[in-house]
Amino acid sequence: MRYIKKYIGVLYNLLVCVTGGSLLMMIIWLLLQIFVFASFAIPSDSMEPVLIPGDYVLVNKMLKGPRIFSLGDARQHKPLHIDRLKGFSEFRRNEVLVFNFPYPERWDSIGFNLMLYYVKRCIALPGDTVEIRDARYRVRGYDKELGNIVSQNSLAHFLEKPRNVEKMIQENCFFAYPGDTILKWSIKDFGPFYLPSRGDTIVMDDKHYLLYRNLIEWEQQDKLIASNGHFYLNGREVEHYVFMHNYYFMGGDNCYNSQDSRYWGPLPEEYIVGKATLIWKSKNRVTDEIRMDRIFKKIK
Repeated sequence: MRYIKKYIGVLYNLLVCVTGGSLLMMIIWLLLQIFVFASFAIPSDSMEPVLIPGDYVLVNKMLKGPRIFSLGDARQHKPLHIDRLKGFSEFRRNEVLVFNFPYPERWDSIGFNLMLYYVKRCIALPGDTVEIRDARYRVRGYDKELGNIVSQNSLAHFLEKPRNVEKMIQENCFFAYPGDTILKWSIKDFGPFYLPSRGDTIVMDDKHYLLYRNLIEWEQQDKLIASNGHFYLNGREVEHYVFMHNYYFMGGDNCYNSQDSRYWGPLPEEYIVGKATLIWKSKNRVTDEIRMDRIFKKIK
């Protein structure tokens, strides 16, 4: 709630500095940007064919609820507390979501970059057990299609040939999260991997240390130390850990070229901005020509 008071203070300062109709428009626009929607440009082909470079998408913040946090702390890379106002829906599998990329600086520590956003499709929810078999996504207990089936089938066929697997290994895009030499999970075969839900308890062992260390260190803002089969946090040995946040598994529709949860793992719920619902503008980045056939196209 303290961040809401800060935003109210910003609006008050605007009221003091500006008068007339322009003030009203400025306040309305600011409120809409904070609480209702945002616009993001698509820079890569990781979500083709649904989204292509040059698309501008409208993101609905109201479904789960808009986020409130300290912009000053975010800019200064301080430990960030993110609140979310009450929404009227939950995120669902197969929805296209926009989020802050959780590894902006290093791969062994979750961070937050205010200006670095990704857009991917939600494959699995908190409490789901997700896996990849022969390059195709699976969620236990869920029998519907997940992600771009055509792309997954194409990748599966591509990986049938050993030389293609070797090529992807050489390009450092075959082996997947957590990137260890024990599990050796890959974009062809991955998991099963349980996505923590707030309040879930796990037993601390070597496998869970590999899978959840980054999440635990992010939640606790401290190092999780492993030593001879024992695990230490905040100077104390831990045998169990209770998660404080919800996590999601995100995947790009272009399975060949997408930096997604297959490589960097679970996404904290607090990092999600909202659901991408509509392409409101699309421009060819080479010719600057407006793609009229893509404007006001719903994102599915």
